Amino acid sequence: MSRAEANFSLANTTMEKCKHIFVDTGLPDLAVGLILLAGSLVLLCSCLILLVKMLNSLLKGQVAKVIQKVINTDFPAPFTWVTGYFAMVVGASMTFVVQSSSVFTSAITPLIGLGVISIERAYPLTLGSNIGTTTTAILAALASPREKLSSSFQIALCHFFFNISGILLWYPLPCTRLPIRMAKALGKRTAKYRWFAVLYLLVCFLLLPSLVFGISMAGWQAMVGVGAPFGALLAFVVFVNVLQSRSPGHLPKWLQTWDFLPQWMHSLQPLDGLITRATLCYARPEPRSPQLPPRVFLEELPPATPSPRLALPAHHNATRL
Repeated sequence: MSRAEANFSLANTTMEKCKHIFVDTGLPDLAVGLILLAGSLVLLCSCLILLVKMLNSLLKGQVAKVIQKVINTDFPAPFTWVTGYFAMVVGASMTFVVQSSSVFTSAITPLIGLGVISIERAYPLTLGSNIGTTTTAILAALASPREKLSSSFQIALCHFFFNISGILLWYPLPCTRLPIRMAKALGKRTAKYRWFAVLYLLVCFLLLPSLVFGISMAGWQAMVGVGAPFGALLAFVVFVNVLQSRSPGHLPKWLQTWDFLPQWMHSLQPLDGLITRATLCYARPEPRSPQLPPRVFLEELPPATPSPRLALPAHHNATRL
């Protein structure tokens, strides 16, 4: 098509507004996007809460026992090690069916909370879902034009082999399955401090990536200058923690615990008190009922002591009727 024909077709094109619920409100695109984002988050959280409530009401009694026995049962020896890989195949197949690893993991998360699926079984299921989600990119690459098929298929295979390398790194050997122990530790911490989950999401998915991106924009010198000391400090802390839990005798006496540090550096208790006070400032205090006098039971009185309900004061004169 020549440039003149293209200009003619554009000139004859009629411009129409997109038909949506905010088309006549006059709100800017940013405000509409924020409203839709807030609404989608509320809808997502509501659906997840309803899903947990529904599963909690359905999976009770014999049904929960049967499902728990079927899912968490291993193959008989000597093929016990095959169970995890079979769970990966199941997770990949289910993700291929629903075409979304987020839907699959969101569906099994309430089952883990209810105790139907163990975290040791959920781990290979999640790894399998990471493999199943690569099929979407592979199918999209196969639907590309002939001249772009090679590049798009290479990107899809990069996604596939990246997830495969993650499985080879963190699953085959039992000692390398660190995500299971990390998940249990984070779960115990969240059970003790409910606000820790929100703090974890903000730090790991917002603040830390933004900090790394900002430092990387300053150049590799700044990245190495900041990352090397931080990595060395993190490795030292991990090494000391391992020695404290397994062989504290190899450490100096002052380093066998972290009590020599300020409390806010080795405990979340000060931050928990601060967050609790901050939330209670905006919470409506519950009305307190008046304090009742202590109850005195007849069994607790000595035999010679009259009941306080029946005894009369010495200065009180009974009136005869």
